[in-house]
Amino acid sequence: MKSSALIRLVPVLVGALLLAAPATAPFAGPAAPAQSGPPPVLAGYWEYTTSALGQRDTETKCVRPSEINRFFGGLSTRHYQCTYPVRQVGSGNARFEGNCTSRSGRRVRVRLNGTYQPEQFSFRGGASIRAAGVWTPYIPATINARRLAAQCPAGAEYF
Repeated sequence: MKSSALIRLVPVLVGALLLAAPATAPFAGPAAPAQSGPPPVLAGYWEYTTSALGQRDTETKCVRPSEINRFFGGLSTRHYQCTYPVRQVGSGNARFEGNCTSRSGRRVRVRLNGTYQPEQFSFRGGASIRAAGVWTPYIPATINARRLAAQCPAGAEYF
C-alpha cells in the first residue's frame, strides 16, 4: 500500500474509531450490555483532531442524545463496519482494541487508550492495516476531542 494512502486512511479512520471509544460501558463481547445511568461523555457538537504519520486532521460531528448508545456502542461508519472485542471504560480511563472492515474488504486493527471526561477526551494508540496479505506495524496515532456545545449548529454533520 502506498504511504499516501496510509496517510489519508489512518487519520480519518482512527478519528472515527476513537470518537466511539470513550462512552461505552465495560464490554467483553460482541453485544454491548445496556447502559445504566448517563454515558461517560455527553451528546452535542464535538470537535476532534487526529494525528498520524505527521498529518493532522480536525473534524466536527453532532451526536443527538438518542444516538449516543448507537454512536458510542460500536461505531460503524458509511465506510467501515467495526467490532471491539476488547473494551474497558471506567473511572475516566478507557482502553479498546478492535477490527474494522470496509465494504471493499480492507481490514484495519485499532488499539487505543487514554482518558476522558464528559466534555473531552484524549487517546494514544495506533492502527495496523492489512495490505498485500500482511499486517503493517501499528502506525502511531492520537486524538484529542472536546465538546464544543450542547446544541448543534444548523447544518452540522450528524452521526
